[in-house]
Amino acid sequence: SMSPYDDGYASSMLRASIAPQRFKEVPMLPSLDYEKLKKDLVEGSDRLRAMLLQALRWRLTRSLPGEQRDTVLQAFIRNDLLERYSTKQKTVLHLMRSKNEIIRQYMARLINAFASLAEGRVYLSQIPILLKLLTETLRMEEKDSVTRENVLVSLQKLSLRRSQQSAMITDDLIGWLVDELHESDCLNDYTLEYSAALLMNLCLRTKGKRKCAENAKHVLKVLTDLLGHENHEIRPYVNGALYSILCIPSVRQEAKEMSVEEILRCYSNEDNPDLNRQIEFIIKQLNSVDEEGPESDDEEDEDDSDEDLMETDIDAEEVLQPKPRELYGESLLTAEYLGIMTNMAKVKTKSTPQPQTSVDEPLQRPVTPSSHRNAEGSREREYPQSRQKSEEVSMPVSRHNSRPPTRSGSRPSTADSRHHSLDSECGRLPQDSGLDGPYERQTISAFTSRPKIPRTPDTAANQNSPHRGQALTLAPQFSQSEPQQSSRPASASATVGGGQQSERRLTMT
Repeated sequence: SMSPYDDGYASSMLRASIAPQRFKEVPMLPSLDYEKLKKDLVEGSDRLRAMLLQALRWRLTRSLPGEQRDTVLQAFIRNDLLERYSTKQKTVLHLMRSKNEIIRQYMARLINAFASLAEGRVYLSQIPILLKLLTETLRMEEKDSVTRENVLVSLQKLSLRRSQQSAMITDDLIGWLVDELHESDCLNDYTLEYSAALLMNLCLRTKGKRKCAENAKHVLKVLTDLLGHENHEIRPYVNGALYSILCIPSVRQEAKEMSVEEILRCYSNEDNPDLNRQIEFIIKQLNSVDEEGPESDDEEDEDDSDEDLMETDIDAEEVLQPKPRELYGESLLTAEYLGIMTNMAKVKTKSTPQPQTSVDEPLQRPVTPSSHRNAEGSREREYPQSRQKSEEVSMPVSRHNSRPPTRSGSRPSTADSRHHSLDSECGRLPQDSGLDGPYERQTISAFTSRPKIPRTPDTAANQNSPHRGQALTLAPQFSQSEPQQSSRPASASATVGGGQQSERRLTMT
């Protein structure tokens, strides 16, 4: 070893200080036999189907953000995991119509994971039958069902894409959302925020505004009632929807007859300057004499950006648990479904950042609640008591609940339950798999960077709420200039806190 007095010591130290850093290579996950996987997903037993859906979702949600996750997603897409090109009568996507509740739920969770990634949204938007299956499930599932929540969140994220917005408007999703929000006291905070954000996204389109104008009085009544809701996180979406639909002269006339300006001024007295300025913009829109704005549907640019919106609650409250010595998760995939060269890395291209709106103005571009959460800090959602019912079970279920309670329920949350549901598989995987230890760090880092533009609604309520814990949020940026007519939508997502859960009994053979 050299001492500071030796010749060449200074030069050797200088060379060492500027030597390039060697970064640890992120391991790629083993390739899979996707043809065998798809065959077993369609023809296998209910339990095998559910275990495979869970394992495939975990491969996507628990992979490291960046090259590893991009490679997993590209392998899913390149091997057409959801069978968008299939002409078969029964495909993987038709598991959304399964009679087994767990299979429907786990299929919805997998779709939600796809929709959380920009490339995944592109893939999903190319599946003609997808929206029909999702909206069908949305209308048929019970209000407090995990399946329904994942479907709603998936639609919210897909509403960042113009083609999907158009299809949702044509399918009268606006009418369904308005009726749902009319009974806002029956909704948990998570569903409420995603519903409000999805409605706003659809109202930003010219077709959406005209659809609202068909029943303007009902829509205005629901939106103005929501301004007084105790969950203040929905206000940006309510303001955005109001501002947007008031560009229609017939809606403005109806609003004047309903004294909407006086209602708005009742809320502008609160000690919230940002909200006050947004309300002033809405009142100015209400009193304008402009004719209906330009048609938005002939614009060719896409609202979606390259933003990824992966949240931890996609993996929360796992109802499917392995039996003793049963293969599950990554171990199931690598033991039974190894393939050859189905994983190939692909460089992810970044799209041009989209313009942001100022905090002073109502939202005029599509957003999702997860984006807002990331920027505003972490908190926990509440969870409905109605979920705590016992049902017949023929399989082990988790005793831990990582999903939040609602205002009407009290599910105490614990850090232990969150770690259990997120990390139960990771601790059993080999160290070089890339799916073990780093998962918790990954979920935190995935939500700390500020996105270029807000894309999803906040799912958190007051920071002071005793039931609120840590969830990650993103908030929109705004300017002080008056909002311009625009037709861009927003999306929603939320992070889940832990909570105790009574054992749920669901049939699985």
